[in-house]
Amino acid sequence: MIGTSDGLRLDIGVNPMNEFTQSIPLGHTDLQVTSLGIGTWAWGDRRTWGYGRTYAEADLQAAFESSLAAGIDLFDTAEIYGGGQSELLLGRFMKTAQQRVVVATKFMPYPWRLRRGNLLRALRRSLDRLGLTQVDLYQIHWPFPPRSIETWVDELAKVVESGLVRAAGVSNYSAEQTRRAHAVMARHGIVLASNQVEYSLLKRSPERNGVMQTCRELGITLIAYSPMAMGVLSGKYTSQNPPRGMLRSSRFSREYLARIQPLIGLLREIGQAHDGRNPAQVALNWVMCKGAVPIPGAKNARQAQENVGALGWRLSEDEIASLNAASDRVGTK
Repeated sequence: MIGTSDGLRLDIGVNPMNEFTQSIPLGHTDLQVTSLGIGTWAWGDRRTWGYGRTYAEADLQAAFESSLAAGIDLFDTAEIYGGGQSELLLGRFMKTAQQRVVVATKFMPYPWRLRRGNLLRALRRSLDRLGLTQVDLYQIHWPFPPRSIETWVDELAKVVESGLVRAAGVSNYSAEQTRRAHAVMARHGIVLASNQVEYSLLKRSPERNGVMQTCRELGITLIAYSPMAMGVLSGKYTSQNPPRGMLRSSRFSREYLARIQPLIGLLREIGQAHDGRNPAQVALNWVMCKGAVPIPGAKNARQAQENVGALGWRLSEDEIASLNAASDRVGTK
């Protein structure tokens, strides 16, 4: 347990030496995950998301194997990533894995998916692509209408009861929606394990909109996607060198990139005080210090090894406060 800037106490997987451990429970379930995972959003056809490129399968497999070798076993995917290609790739890579792999994937409640049985059918297709008979964590990707949250969460509980899913989660749910999902699961005698939301030093809305507080109160693990703000917190982008691709370039203008440079500088400064960690590793450690499980991307072995550098140490409370303040000055979303 550690203290936070708002006075709350969190169990975030630290050992007596005040360093992040390799394994923590996911919510109040018996599923153990590494305190940092890997997001596979970029695996498959990235043109779907405006990045304008694909990644070599050999590089992605090297990222997978390097992550596993370093002790990271949580891999998050979804049926819509690359039109199913992300799940297919992860399934192929797992066939030769010697270590345990914890797989999280997601169901997309498209507006035209009106029948309750759509969730089970989507799950079975995901299991086929992954080459599994059971998935560790199955999540509802978005709280889309027209079917109610209660409808899909009730179906999610049923696939846990069937044994096809070990633990159940949601993604992009508000505080109120999370409470509703938690209540439905509770009626089945099942805990809601996680809520996956965008969270980083440049996207701190979960701290302010009640999502983080709700997760703490209900014992739900907050999984943070885009914990490095699509790579912007790595420090490699500036107003003179903006990111490519429609999605990132639309979100991070040259003016905004210029405005965040003091924060990037602070990340570098703090990293030097921790055995030369780079800005991305400091940014990931900050997310873990907030009680969340970050799932940065990794598209090659080098990126996977850099992610590992966020483990084995911990920011001080003063450093966390300094980063909070620098983030506030940027004007986070």
